[in-house]
Amino acid sequence: MADNRKQIIAATLCKHLSFDPKDFCGDVEKCDVKSLCINILKLSPKGSSFLSNDEVMKWIAFADSFPLNSEACTAAINGLNDELAHKSVLLGNGFKLSEIDVIIYSVIHSCLIAMSNSAREKFLNVLRWVDYVQSKEDLGNIVERIPVEKIKFEPQASKSATSLEANLNPKDAAKDVKTDTNTKKDTAKGSKGSKAVSAPESDKSIEKDKTVKKGKNEKVAAASEQKKPETEAASKDDVPVSLLNIQVGLIRKAQKHPSADSLLVEEIDVGESKVRQVVSGLAKFCSPDDLVNRRVILITNVKPGKLRDIVSEGLVLCASNEDHSIVEPLLPPEAAQIGERVSFSGHEGKPEDVLNPKKKQLDKITPHLFTDENGVATYKGIPFMTSAGPCTSSIRKGTIK
Repeated sequence: MADNRKQIIAATLCKHLSFDPKDFCGDVEKCDVKSLCINILKLSPKGSSFLSNDEVMKWIAFADSFPLNSEACTAAINGLNDELAHKSVLLGNGFKLSEIDVIIYSVIHSCLIAMSNSAREKFLNVLRWVDYVQSKEDLGNIVERIPVEKIKFEPQASKSATSLEANLNPKDAAKDVKTDTNTKKDTAKGSKGSKAVSAPESDKSIEKDKTVKKGKNEKVAAASEQKKPETEAASKDDVPVSLLNIQVGLIRKAQKHPSADSLLVEEIDVGESKVRQVVSGLAKFCSPDDLVNRRVILITNVKPGKLRDIVSEGLVLCASNEDHSIVEPLLPPEAAQIGERVSFSGHEGKPEDVLNPKKKQLDKITPHLFTDENGVATYKGIPFMTSAGPCTSSIRKGTIK
């Protein structure tokens, strides 16, 4: 079984690096997993610098020590599942499939494929990562594809509809107080005829009740009026995210801007009759080759304009860390349909045909866009959703623009 695992690692890694696996046949039998991986990686263009990376060596050590016993394998995969709870991929930014992701996939493959569906479903983070690896690299002629059932993502409501309605409609609360007051008045009148209460005492009781309820109603009304300007001001400044037409796109071509070192020009397919030309400031963070055939999400209803004489017809949404030293485009699931619109639960609505720059609609929405602790892209905590699941980033708790 150990030799079979090494054969799979050699075959998948060689395919990823476009090597001939026959060149390493002897090495497979003679060396351990760690030596095998190092020998193959050394021949890659960036082999020496790649192997000097501590994170690379950490995962190669993980692969070398991965157990053969099924029970121990499950425990090791559980640890991998915990690791993947905080990152999208094991190494890199997800633009390209890394050699480490290929190695670890090959190492755990036999253990995962032997599990029942119910056993595999306990490792949701691993399955999400497996789906990504299998969508990036066709390994069907080497190993059997691990079945991954798509999980429907349903964000949990933070408040009940009733409590939200009460918070948003203070006037209704005032109405309820008035209704309660009238009910108590009717009760007092009915009890007057049925109980032996003297007329003066009954009148005093009713008058006292009226005074107390009147005071309460006036306080509620005053509070409602006091909050009214604040509520109106908030609603005036609040721009619904549904005005944005955010779509899944596929970058068909990318190149450097002819007259701006910090800009790239991309041709992005969003399911229309022709590709869209988009100019983005990504040249400092990734190369054109990194972007070709990469899925992104972009706002397609921004007003077209020129950036250094090149027309741009969209805005690629990217996540960045706190000091903006790392920037990367948000990543929709591989199974998402090209051109489909990204949605936000509870914010259904028709997008603007073209956003009005004078209204600064986009400027009012972007301060609410962030990636959460798991790297899921969100608007006010609500995930960017596609038919195949949420959009993500390897940058956690980052800003989105």
